[in-house]
Amino acid sequence: MAGRILQADVDEVKARTNIADIIGERVALKPAGIGSLKGLCPFHDERSPSFNVRAQAGFYHCFGCNESGDVYSFLRAMDHVSFTEAVERLAGRIGYTLRYEDGGAVPETTGRARLYAANGAAAEYFRSQLATAEAETARRFLGERGFDAGAAAHFGVGYAPKGWSNVRDALHKLGFSDDELSAAGLVSQGQRGVYDRFRGRAVWPIRDVTSQVIGFGARKLYEDDQGPKYLNTPETPIYRKSHVLYGLDLAKRDISRAHRVVVVEGYTDVMACHLAGITTAIASCGTSFGTDHITVLRRVMGDDSASGEVVFTFDPDAAGQKAALRAFGEEKRFAAQTYVAVAPGGLDPCDLRLQRGDGAVRALMDNKVPMFEFVIDQRLAGFDLSTVEGRAGGLRAAAPIVAEIRDPSLRPGYVRVLARRLGLELAEVRAAVERAARSASQRQGEGVATPAAPQEPGLPDPMARVTIASLPRTAEVALERDALMGILQFGHRLDASLLERSLSLPFRHPALDAVRQAVAAAADMSRPGWAADAVSVVREPYRSLAAELLTANFPALSDEAATVSAASLARRLVGRSVDREKTELLGAIQRVAPDSQEGRVIRMRLRELDVERQRYASDQ
Repeated sequence: MAGRILQADVDEVKARTNIADIIGERVALKPAGIGSLKGLCPFHDERSPSFNVRAQAGFYHCFGCNESGDVYSFLRAMDHVSFTEAVERLAGRIGYTLRYEDGGAVPETTGRARLYAANGAAAEYFRSQLATAEAETARRFLGERGFDAGAAAHFGVGYAPKGWSNVRDALHKLGFSDDELSAAGLVSQGQRGVYDRFRGRAVWPIRDVTSQVIGFGARKLYEDDQGPKYLNTPETPIYRKSHVLYGLDLAKRDISRAHRVVVVEGYTDVMACHLAGITTAIASCGTSFGTDHITVLRRVMGDDSASGEVVFTFDPDAAGQKAALRAFGEEKRFAAQTYVAVAPGGLDPCDLRLQRGDGAVRALMDNKVPMFEFVIDQRLAGFDLSTVEGRAGGLRAAAPIVAEIRDPSLRPGYVRVLARRLGLELAEVRAAVERAARSASQRQGEGVATPAAPQEPGLPDPMARVTIASLPRTAEVALERDALMGILQFGHRLDASLLERSLSLPFRHPALDAVRQAVAAAADMSRPGWAADAVSVVREPYRSLAAELLTANFPALSDEAATVSAASLARRLVGRSVDREKTELLGAIQRVAPDSQEGRVIRMRLRELDVERQRYASDQ
């Protein structure tokens, strides 16, 4: 069995990996200053971005939830893999051959990595089977829905052959065990033993945002198949249906660029939209679109303003209306504006494309209506608005909908929309909406606060955590804060002697001094990742402050300007120390005889300080 990965290889893989590329596959990142990127935090739900990534330092930090680390810690937290698996995954990504302490070759991966490998192998097997004679039914099924061989290949659609253990036997030959196949959801256990979960079906591979196959969706093709119309991979360590969105791997780039996403209801609808040019379409897998899906989408969209769009497509039948109202219940979780698109005749995007062409699918998006307007109409549909009683009931049902509109510039417009729909006076409808808003506010105010859990003895008080924002607003502290920020972010560009001198001087603020000590101990500031390593050894409870200093926006217009500014701050630290010592010596010399040995020593030191002051006097 191979030993640990050589530390030199761990460092080399990290140095060759751009952390922004890895995080950017899951989070839409935008420039946020020199060398810094920002996006919505993947570790907690937030309305505005507080998650910062500094690619050059190979480090991330969230100013909201305090999560921070390097590319390995990010993968471990997001994908629940071991440290070794994280290193091996990144090494495979860049084509780097790892070495192990006993000199062994790369060992077989274990755990989650084996599940990814098994699903990837199964996807290749299913795809190859689509070309066989038995798969004619599957090819005809796809062709009848407007999908040719090219479309099937683009989405990786395959065929699971009939029979008890075709997939199992094929993957056994590749070295996968029954336990691994069961854990991956590819086989099931019955009275007759282990058998393939997917048999005689068209199969869609379901990929995560990094394009790794994590499961499958399979559609029934034969009348004698007693299973459900659609059969999905069960919950596994890598497949959680409440977090999975079909097509996100293909759509993520355009979603991030356009800040727009189209939510459809099935695999073929996703295919139809993409082939028609709507490349931001995705769908949930075997479950309703829910809060976890929204969290995933918001990160990919960069959903931190009302400029984005989320378009839901629903069938106009009862089930579709129910799905629309359920989506409306979660609508407020988006910062983007939400819309509903319903095709004429109740066609889904796949049938719409088949019957009326790609242009009709694109036009569907042009005819979208705001979610609030759609839901108002749904609420009013059950009332006879030709009667006084019906209008009164409709007002009671729809007023709370308008009251929930979070954008104050939109609410008056929807008050007018509702008034027109009901045929009532504007003032009457406005008063009903205001009453509904007050009622909702009162209900929220009646909640009982949960008492804080008792603090564990011996642990740092989380309320005492030092942040940049909590530092005293004094000139002394500001100098120390900004100097540390500049050195952490641009220290590799500064003169080594200046760094050594400035970091040898104690700081006034204890938290900043704790960070200074860790930075001063850094062995080689020219080495990639040195700053992240320095942050990792800062003593608690000051480590999070160090992470903030490394990732905060350093005020400068360019790398060159930032380097000049950081050097100037370091010189000011030296100048401050020189001035402080000189003031003390000038006071001391007044208390000793001018011709005494002590007096001569003080005067000599004063001359040395004048020379040092002159040396570091520029840009102060």
